[in-house]
Amino acid sequence: MTTSTETSIDNIDRFLRLDRMPHIFCSGCGVGTIMGAFIRGFLRAGIDPDSIAFVSGIGCSGRAAGYVKLDSFHTTHGRAIPFATGLKLANPKLNVVVFSGDGDLATIGGNHLIHAARRNIDIVCICVNNFNYGMTGGQMGCTTPFNALTTTSPYGNFEMPVNLPYLLAAAGATYIARWTLLQLRELEVSIAEAINKPGFSFIETVAPCPTVFGRMNKKPRGLDEMLNYRQKTVVRNGADPRDVAISMESPIIVGKFLDICHPTYEENRQGILGKARETGRL
Repeated sequence: MTTSTETSIDNIDRFLRLDRMPHIFCSGCGVGTIMGAFIRGFLRAGIDPDSIAFVSGIGCSGRAAGYVKLDSFHTTHGRAIPFATGLKLANPKLNVVVFSGDGDLATIGGNHLIHAARRNIDIVCICVNNFNYGMTGGQMGCTTPFNALTTTSPYGNFEMPVNLPYLLAAAGATYIARWTLLQLRELEVSIAEAINKPGFSFIETVAPCPTVFGRMNKKPRGLDEMLNYRQKTVVRNGADPRDVAISMESPIIVGKFLDICHPTYEENRQGILGKARETGRL
């Protein structure tokens, strides 16, 4: 049984594996800060920490599973969501949270991301979007902005990036928000709302990768990227997800874009099976 002091929003150390510090994240990286926001978010939500299953994939953000003192699972590349889906189906009482990067969730695991939203699986997905594969050398991914420089697009990315909020809204997610590392309090609130909301919730967090993406795009320090967020971020709650695509030149639209209700996968499953029993088909 936890006490009010132990679950204080400002007391996050008890949920970190301090014996594994110092961490491996680069100076200026946003992953550690977002981990702190996640812990404060679930404390704000008022749920039992023992009910949380924390799932991550491979990549810089995927390493978060090794630093949280929760039931955590570090899965294979691009497969965090199907692993999380299995946990939720096996034990619907769990609060399952997926925490990983844009490369793992959207590029390698994009098909799983779409179908989890389509099925409205009752999990929370926190996507740390730093626009590249930071751990493996800074290659471009599906969220890399048009004309951005990466190690595999040294003259500028000529592929159009995926607008993640629009994609997930079209697929069937019930809660969608986006924040940069500059809006930590708003991020905490979104995480709390998402955890307490039935259905598939998706929170995109735009975060700096100064070592690779930032350095190649003239923002070699984390503070350079934070200044960029301050200059370019526009809060627009309720914005149409089709209008929030990210580019190198346009403002970064953030906010809570979608908060709707429709039956979850488990509710639909129970409903169909219940009718099958009533009619003798099961």
